[in-house]
Formats: sequence, structure tokens, C-alpha cells
Amino acid sequence: MTFNLRQVYAFAREYHQKREAQKDVQYGTAGFRSHADHLDYVMYRMGLLAVLRSRAKAGQVIGVMITASHNPEQDNGVKLIDPMGEMLEQRWEKLATDLVNVSDANLEEQVAKICADEGIDNNNPAKVYVGMDTRYHSPQLAKAVLNGVAAMKGSVRDFGIVTTPMLHYFVTCSNTDMAYGLPTEEGYMNKLLTAFKNIRGTSFETGNYVNKVYYDGANGVGSLKMLGFIKKFDGYLDVKVFNSNGKINFNCGADYVKTNQRAPEGMPDLAPNSRCVSVDGDADRVVYYFTDEGGVFHLLDGDRIATLIAGYLKDLVEKCGVEIEMGLVQTAYANGASTDYIVNQLKVPVACVPTGVKHLHHKALDYDIGVYFEANGHGTIIYSTKAKHKIRAVAEDASLNQEKRNAAKLLLRTIDLTNETVGDAISDMLLVETVLHSKGWSLTDWLATYTDLPNVLMKIKVEDRNVITTTDAERICVTPVGVQDDINGIVAKYKKGRSFVRPSGTEDVVRVYAEADTKDNTLQLALEVANVVYDKAGGVGPRPEMPKI
Repeated sequence: MTFNLRQVYAFAREYHQKREAQKDVQYGTAGFRSHADHLDYVMYRMGLLAVLRSRAKAGQVIGVMITASHNPEQDNGVKLIDPMGEMLEQRWEKLATDLVNVSDANLEEQVAKICADEGIDNNNPAKVYVGMDTRYHSPQLAKAVLNGVAAMKGSVRDFGIVTTPMLHYFVTCSNTDMAYGLPTEEGYMNKLLTAFKNIRGTSFETGNYVNKVYYDGANGVGSLKMLGFIKKFDGYLDVKVFNSNGKINFNCGADYVKTNQRAPEGMPDLAPNSRCVSVDGDADRVVYYFTDEGGVFHLLDGDRIATLIAGYLKDLVEKCGVEIEMGLVQTAYANGASTDYIVNQLKVPVACVPTGVKHLHHKALDYDIGVYFEANGHGTIIYSTKAKHKIRAVAEDASLNQEKRNAAKLLLRTIDLTNETVGDAISDMLLVETVLHSKGWSLTDWLATYTDLPNVLMKIKVEDRNVITTTDAERICVTPVGVQDDINGIVAKYKKGRSFVRPSGTEDVVRVYAEADTKDNTLQLALEVANVVYDKAGGVGPRPEMPKI
């Protein structure tokens, strides 16, 4: 195959021009994300980069997902998926940023530079998988990606509308020669459903667990795919789907529920304590919630999901008698009560990392069983090859007692129920339902495991967010000098007080997190820290006012 880079520039110039006035953009944890009207040239260039990445990885499949996740309908975005379903390697994030920000005239030169620096032979094969969410502009943006792949002479498989976790799964399956599963929608569904049904058995209700869940699909792809699952549940789980055909993420979805601490619009009036779940627009986040007899709303977020699943897994590991290291990974935003419960009640080690899924996923790889969830409901469990081998050996060892072997078999099915590649709202929901069913718990029982500390998050506008630098997983402020000393002095005044500050990754804003033993103390603590930031980090606009919870 003879390849000429000039056609890359010619195609861009003809069909996917970058307007000179467009601002530079940066590839982050969520890839590129912006108003859909500004993304055509970005999509084309990510098609180019996906082919280059595939060739750099010896022809392995690279994924391109078109989604803006929990963002409003007018936004869209794109991110690349590496061969084992992980986020794009950090070094290549810089290559993506550089490629997108060059002018059309310099595009050919920039592609050539990447090829030279990375030792890429463009006569070698490349494979790219493409998926998209349900936004009305996603099909047009997908065409730009496909054109980019075609311009670089890569081969492509277009999956159409899929959840983000499904595309991660497809990529992993293909690059493991189907050892992880079949890279099709049917293969994905059957793997999860088979594991779920095998674990659940023939008794669908037990103890306080009721076999009915009310599902808010955020008017996104998660609702479409759940409707497909419902056809195959065969009564094992009764799911009622709401918010399936409106404006994506508008007053609904996991982010809305988490941020507003209230049920989404579009849900019916339900009996007290009804079990409800919300996913986000591309179905990689999930949260649970209910309203009690007194009309009080209760949220069970990613912290709660992490503790629930970690406790279940720890119990199974102990029952099957394997010696493997288990750990739970959180960020500084995790509620202090959850951390205390994990360390002192579950006796599971906890690691804290900077905000961002890529940091949690990377740290979770250090354990044989690594559980990670952000408070927003994004997370999963990763099992090492060593752990899987040890568990399987117990399950197959006829000399061991049946209790150990049964626990090991149950653990293997739980592994199959897990999408290890990335946070997956549907897989995580089925895991939660499995644990609640096994314990015979209602959401009230789950909530009673520990009491969250009151907490609040404030945003302080500043002249330049870069004046704030942090260390120790963003829990300690390094600059401006003196800010951390002031925070320490304020926190010391409040029982169970904790507070930290960190710069936003996208706007000139500093985020202030605070928690304490009471609501009033939490609000006062947050206000005092916010004023320190305003005074010492170049606050602009009105001074901070007392926040609300």
C-alpha cells in the first residue's frame, strides 16, 4: 500500500476546515469536549490520530467514542480508547492537543512529525472502532471521524449508537482475541446477563430486597440499551425505564441527581422507599436514591457503591480462602465517613489519588482486586491475572470443601458481571442489585451502614486559577504560600472538620470542599476557607457568601 500524506491535508482543506478564529483546545480526561458546532475539524483529526495510534500499537484496535457524557444536549466530544480499554496514554494526550491546534496548512507537517517521532510506518495496517451517543449531531460528527480514518488508509468498524463502556468493552475483546468476550452488542449483553442470572438463582426476592427498580435513562443511550436488557431479563430483574426520549441530561440523569440532591424530572410519583437509579447520557455513571416516608430525599452515590461492593468482595475472598491484596481507591472528594467505614469497619486499605478517572484506574491496578469509584458514580473493579488464576484454582480444586469452592465460583461469576475496562452504569447497577439481593437489603438498610458527614462544594472565581498548586492527591495547597496554614487553622476549630482547595481544570475557578460534624459547622468552615482563597489567590467579583446544602 502506497501512502501519501498530502491527501490528509487535501481532505481537511476540502471538507473539514479549521476556522482560523477557533481557540486552542486541550485533550483531557474527557478527551475534547465543546459545543458541537466547533468540533467537525477536531473529529476529523481524531480519526487521523486513531489510525496513527493503532499503527504505533502494532495494528491493535483503537476506539473513538463520540459523546459529551453528562453535558447538555448542544455539546459533544470525542475521546480515544487504548487497546486494553483504558484511557488514551497521557503522552499521547499532548500529541492529540498539538494535532488539533495546528492550522490546516501545517496539518500534513504535524502528522509527519508524529510519524517520525513515534516510528510509525503508514504502510502498516490499522484498525479503528467508532461509537457514538444519541445526540442529534453525533452522526454528522461520526462521519468526520470516519473520513479521518479513511484519509489515513485505516480500516474502521462503525458500531453506531452504543454506550461509552460498550465501546471500551468491544476494543478490549478484539485486542485479547475474544478472551474477554465477543466484541458485539449481543456478546456484551449475554456476558452480563449470564453472570447476573447465574448468581441470582431462582429466588428473585429475599429479606427486605424487592425485585423492582425505577431507572432514569437521562434521555440518552443508557435508556435505549436498558430497554434491550429488559427483553432478556426474563423476570430476574423488574426494571421500569423513564426518561428515554427527551432532551439528553435535561433535568435528569446521574449528574443532575447528584448535583441537585433531588429526584429527576420525568419520574412518576412513587411509593416511599422505592428503589431508584439514574445513569448519565453515555451510561458510564450511576447513582441510587430514594425518598422516605417523610418525603426526605436520600442519595447513595459512588462512595456508597464502592463500600457496598468492597464489603461483598471481601467476604467472598475470605470465604474462598485465597490470599490476594484488595484495595479501594478514592479521591479527596470522597466523604470522610465512607473512608472511615472502609478502613475501620471493612478493614480494606484505602488509597487517595488526584481527581480524574485515569488516576483512579491506574492506582487500582496496584492491587489484586482494585475497587475505585468517584463520588459522581463513575467506577469499576479491576482484577489482576494472578487473582483470577488463584480464584479459579480454588473453584476447580475437588479436594477443598464445598463452601470454599462455591465462594470461588461466585467470585468468578462476579468478575464476569464486571466491566473492568471502565466505569459502566449498567454493569455497576447489576452488581449493586446482586449485592443487595444477596444481603436481602433495601436501600434503607444500605444507607444505615454509616452516616455521611455534611459536606459542601463551593466555586470561587479568581483571576488566574494557576496560582493554586497542590500536592498529596490535591489535599494540600502548596501555593500561594500561607493558604494551607490558614486552612489548617480553620479546620482545627471544627469537629471532624476537613477542607481542601483545588483549581478547576477548565475555567478560572478554585473549588473549595468542606465537611464537618454538623451542617452549620460545614457551611461556616466552607465560607471561611473560601474567603482565604478569595483574599490570597486573587478572587474576582463579589466576596463569597454563605453556601447552601
